Amino acid sequence: MFRSLLTLTLALSALSTSTAEAARLTTVLDGAWRFQRADVTGAEAPGFNDAAWSNVTLPHTYNVPDGETGGTPYRGAAWYRSTLDLKPGPAKRRFLEFDGATLAADVYVNGRHAGRHEGGYARFRFDITPLLQPGPNLLAVRVDNAKLPHVAPLGGDFTVFGGLIRPVRLIETPDTHIELLDHGGPGVRVDIEQLSPEQARLRLQVQLRNAGARQVQRQLRLTLRDAQGRTVAQQLQPLRLPAGAAQTATATLTVREPRLWQGLQDPYLYRLSTELVEAGKVADTVQLPVGLRQFGVDPQRGFLLNGKPYPLYGVNYFHAGRPGRGVAVGKPEIDEDLRILMDMGLTALRLVHYQHPAYTYERADELGLVLWTEIPLNSAMEETTAFRDNIDAQLRELVRQNHHHASVAVWGVGNEVYRSDEPIRALLAHLHALAKQEDPSRLTSYAHCCAADEDPMALQTDLASYNRYWGWYDGQFKDIGPWADKLHARLPNKPIGLGEYGAGASAVQQEDPPRRPEPGGRWHPEQYQALFHETYAAEIAKRPFLWGSFIWLGFDHAAANRHEGDTTGRNDKGLVNYDRTRLKDAYHLMRAWWNPKPVLHLTSKRLVNRPAGKVDIKAYSNAAKATLEVNGKAVGTVAVVDRIALWPGVELAAGKATLKVSDDRGSRDGVEWQIDGCGADTLGTARVLQMPREGAAYGAPHGRLPLGPKEFVLTFDDGPRPGATERVLQALRAECARASFFMNGEPMIQHVELAQRVKAEGHTVAMHGYKHAAFGKLPAKEQLADLEAMQKMHKYVIGGEPAAWRFPYLAETPELREALAKHKVTVMSTDVGIEDWVQGQAPEAMAERLLKALREKGGGIVLLHDVQEQTAAALPLMLRRLQQDGWKLVHLEWPEAQR
Repeated sequence: MFRSLLTLTLALSALSTSTAEAARLTTVLDGAWRFQRADVTGAEAPGFNDAAWSNVTLPHTYNVPDGETGGTPYRGAAWYRSTLDLKPGPAKRRFLEFDGATLAADVYVNGRHAGRHEGGYARFRFDITPLLQPGPNLLAVRVDNAKLPHVAPLGGDFTVFGGLIRPVRLIETPDTHIELLDHGGPGVRVDIEQLSPEQARLRLQVQLRNAGARQVQRQLRLTLRDAQGRTVAQQLQPLRLPAGAAQTATATLTVREPRLWQGLQDPYLYRLSTELVEAGKVADTVQLPVGLRQFGVDPQRGFLLNGKPYPLYGVNYFHAGRPGRGVAVGKPEIDEDLRILMDMGLTALRLVHYQHPAYTYERADELGLVLWTEIPLNSAMEETTAFRDNIDAQLRELVRQNHHHASVAVWGVGNEVYRSDEPIRALLAHLHALAKQEDPSRLTSYAHCCAADEDPMALQTDLASYNRYWGWYDGQFKDIGPWADKLHARLPNKPIGLGEYGAGASAVQQEDPPRRPEPGGRWHPEQYQALFHETYAAEIAKRPFLWGSFIWLGFDHAAANRHEGDTTGRNDKGLVNYDRTRLKDAYHLMRAWWNPKPVLHLTSKRLVNRPAGKVDIKAYSNAAKATLEVNGKAVGTVAVVDRIALWPGVELAAGKATLKVSDDRGSRDGVEWQIDGCGADTLGTARVLQMPREGAAYGAPHGRLPLGPKEFVLTFDDGPRPGATERVLQALRAECARASFFMNGEPMIQHVELAQRVKAEGHTVAMHGYKHAAFGKLPAKEQLADLEAMQKMHKYVIGGEPAAWRFPYLAETPELREALAKHKVTVMSTDVGIEDWVQGQAPEAMAERLLKALREKGGGIVLLHDVQEQTAAALPLMLRRLQQDGWKLVHLEWPEAQR
């Protein structure tokens, strides 16, 4: 009885080989699954009623949105159910293949346990033939992403997205077939025994299994074809396979005058066809790409490809995750990511911190990228036999599933384990030895961070790799070069490289020139990341002994417990943001360093509103010289030094500034900025703080805005009101100052033109309350209705979705904050208020009280009221005093909502 189950029919078109008679059939089981995010007793039983469960398609994760928006994501069990409808026919072996199930999976067929797999990121298969019957068959999978003490990873700065995050397939073969149960591998291994310009000699191992009850005779046909499909080597050998047994056949193929796999220059691939032939027909087949190359390393010259120096530089690539989908994505997203990354001109990728989808390795082979790929020994370990067995199994899976990929050069055995003692040293030594036992032809590495450079744990692998962030977490940018020189001098015979380096950046947070951010803070201006990479890129280029260098990070990624930069739940060190819509300035810098094609990019384009005065203008280029024009007038031609063209101290007058830059390779770029016409003796607007639309809360009693010393934000409540608001605007205009106005709905609709003028003069218009005076007395339901009315009023009068709200006095509630957060509306409270509604205060007294409050608070959000006549009268003096006392005005802006 299969109530409420959707059916997967195996009459789907099969993914088979090019040989028409091939009997191996592969069917993707991606649709019609029932799902429940809970550990449901009895869900494996055929008679279980899942009518109330949701319908999902694969790949799927159950950690959206909680795994990518901050907070604590669900980590526990969930269930998937579907059916296979099998029609009667000749006997076959049938296997379920999972490309990834995080972190542990128990698979049931018709209520019987088919097997358990522990480890979330590698392919695994179960032979389910004995569990099947003609007609409908229940598939039930219990997936669990809870922290299991013996299953890696035990830690790490990333979200463990639970679910069937990669494809699931049914594979059908004859009883006698090429092995499918060797740690998820292809059953065929290719080793390069000899490689010279004259010939290549390949040693082949083919694992075979006869699951039938009788001994059989077959032929094994091995054919190597070039990229045009022409046969370059072939061998045919007879086989006698005993009943119920597995055995391995070996062979040698020789290729005359081989064409090498040469990385980006020439990623040439042959193709190996392994066929099991019965009575002249192909009964089973496996086809693999084969790239003929050799990897090596020299402590002085760095990485070697086919005996020649081949600098490895690139990024750490986490996964092709997307907002709203987590890591449950497919080939189109991987292709988009690789297109973006290849456009930088990189030569290598570090695939962190676990095994990636098979398609990533396939595309790397074809594109010519060199890969460092690793197991999820991250952050923590357990000193138990069970943990070691699990990490050993994950390493074997990584090697056996990816051994045939020409792109894979380095097996990574771990990353940043936060201890330095004998158990971790011994574990890393053990994993290095296991990797060399599995595959002597490749290099091993461990990414080291938090103990001494020469700690024994850092030196157990072939390559010593270091994660260094000077200028971000500690130290200065310039420390990176001397560190590398000193370490190289101390370890002259050990290849050293950079496994990670980078800095956080938000493409919507702009500051030029930038202050140094707090790594865990909410202000990560894009310009600071660019400065970081300007120094690192130049220093790394001077040191060819580094075997490789990998920026952290290619793309922002989900990290549930991070609360920094422009959003929560993200690591923002990527050169590209999480949804792939913004290429940060540092991305273009690395294009200028790495891409041989012409590159020219003006920096800080997103900081479109700027004060009048002198500004350093900068462009990234791989040309020799670059020329700048501003509003059609030549500024000058400068030399490009370390990929940077710099025009210091360019005077920008009020109005529009149209910048155009060109270089001697024929590239052009440009931008238009709006320059505020502020005199030198005015308060002005020191900088614009571009806030994310995230639904956060700032001001007392919430978090502080990311303001520096003697910085403040000026806000006004309760308007607009003719007379008072107009005089407030006049005072702000005189000081070239910009403020945020939290308007009430009723006066806004009564004075539409005045509200729109506030916006037109460059100020930010936000929401206060529709029925302000009575808001705190309204029932909760009516308060929500008031909020909705205020949103509609803002959209009607000002246009666009409102971005910020200040609660009317004493009316803030958790329920309202939650409602605002769902709309991504920021709650703005206040840090500094001077009770300007108290009548009879002299302007001098109000100004002095404001300065005193600012000094006591150390800056922050200032609250005034643009409906008070005395405020309008005192404001010019207040602004003068602030300017004379050295205070800097910061203006808040939000991007338009994307709906």
